[in-house]
Amino acid sequence: MFSQLKARFGAPLSVGVVALIAVWLIGMVILPQLLMVDYSFKPNLLPSEIGSDKDRYTLENYTTLFGNTIHLTIFFKTIWSSVLVTFLTLVVSYPLAFYLAKVATPKQAALCLLLLLIPFWINEILRTFSWYIILAYKGPLNALLLGLGFIDRPIRFLSGDGGVLIGMVYAYILFMIFPIYNAIESLDGNQIKAARNLGAGWIRTHYRVIVPHAKPGIATGCIMTFMLAAGSYAVPALLGSPGSRWFTQIIYNWFFEGGDWNQGAAYAFLLLVICIGFIGLVMKVFKVGLGDIAR
Repeated sequence: MFSQLKARFGAPLSVGVVALIAVWLIGMVILPQLLMVDYSFKPNLLPSEIGSDKDRYTLENYTTLFGNTIHLTIFFKTIWSSVLVTFLTLVVSYPLAFYLAKVATPKQAALCLLLLLIPFWINEILRTFSWYIILAYKGPLNALLLGLGFIDRPIRFLSGDGGVLIGMVYAYILFMIFPIYNAIESLDGNQIKAARNLGAGWIRTHYRVIVPHAKPGIATGCIMTFMLAAGSYAVPALLGSPGSRWFTQIIYNWFFEGGDWNQGAAYAFLLLVICIGFIGLVMKVFKVGLGDIAR
């Protein structure tokens, strides 16, 4: 029965699915990006000035960033912090992904995956706000450290970038774990045993056998984590102090508080260009192509 339906409606169904995907990509991804680029090269004008001599393409919105020392500093700090978030997430995720793929029994792996997934059934803002409570000056973390005698007085975890880094690593850890887990799981366990039997230690085994095999998964996780961290708004808004602003907050202010969509579009496009450059850099460092990442 299924084969008959497939033979009868297979081609039309495939065309319909491809058409829906094309409409989604064009309408929700390509056209908005093109519109953003168009906005970024035009000045912010009054409705009566649109179509006049002032309505022309210019680089003024881009030069504004490079002429604003504060915004430029926040821009580079956001990029550097996103790289740091990516690195910390990789350090935390790799051992866990290896344990799930090659050490844990099926029941243990299923339990760990369930424990990882359950918190993500809750809205991101609520999960971020929970970290705000945990890291508060009189929160449970400070109470625990005081009770154990590790500190003499509470620590202001939310006074710098520390809270933002912790919140982002937690928020995006699954986007790093699952690609690495899928890559390591496909590795033949006999290769690990052979390396160990030939006298390789665990560090050398990971460096020479496991990591090279897991490079596509590591690259995919790094790309996804960096993109999410660089474009995050909720985490730095809730966990960041006034001195740890994120570039996305500046973009938000241009759009919704300053009412200058053209300037905000220029800032957003520059952030997008940097993110695309990071993708190319990661692919070059790990020597993987788009086909490897897609796989």
